Amino acid sequence: MPTVPASDASGPDGLAADRLVWAERIGSGSYAHRLLERGTRLRLTDVDGDACAHVILHNALETCERLNVADTQKVQWQVYSGAGQLLLSDQGRVLASVSEDTSSHHDSIYGTSSLGRNRERYGDGTPHGPSPAGRELLKLAALKHDLSGRDIPPTMSFFKGIRIDAAGAPVWEGAAPAGASITLVAEMPVLVMIANEPHPRDPRPTYTGTDLAVLAWRDEPTREHDAQWHRSPEGRRAFENTHLYLSARGLA
Repeated sequence: MPTVPASDASGPDGLAADRLVWAERIGSGSYAHRLLERGTRLRLTDVDGDACAHVILHNALETCERLNVADTQKVQWQVYSGAGQLLLSDQGRVLASVSEDTSSHHDSIYGTSSLGRNRERYGDGTPHGPSPAGRELLKLAALKHDLSGRDIPPTMSFFKGIRIDAAGAPVWEGAAPAGASITLVAEMPVLVMIANEPHPRDPRPTYTGTDLAVLAWRDEPTREHDAQWHRSPEGRRAFENTHLYLSARGLA
């Protein structure tokens, strides 16, 4: 359940309580969703070392624009998430950027699990059953924003690592130690949807997971004078696309 008001939660040291906008624990097999203002920082923490956060983002102003994992990979020539990564939309804009990462165990290749996959592996994949599929959980989150399964793209998956070896085969890396976190910056108003459920490549035969902590607070987006804006020509173009879009709406 979320902490309401969020200001009652414990935030980072030195952060004024009135800047907190979202504080929640998402249990294994559960989901959460929230609209976030531009500049909001969103910290996800793998509390006990066995969470897996499957995350999708939509442009909160026009939800037809959404996270494009393939473009996020190919435009930045990188499939591994970490600090400095930009999460790009299907319109070439920056929905969010990764400002901090203490986990380094993530995946942008396999996405989340499906109803059929969990039914075959665990015996059930329905959202209220004993082993909910990530896609089914995200459908519930989407419905609360007048969206449907058609609006759910491939996810970014945080806190369970996959590496590709020299032969092109996936290597399961599991999780970082308990307490690892990743922090995103919303570079435009976004709808965030999160499902906390086992990664589809998790080799364990049982449906296993632990709590995911969510904390978000008001802050500033990346500006043109920030080094992040100029890390690469491709990234700079994506930030410029974002700035033009928001300027036309009086938001930048």
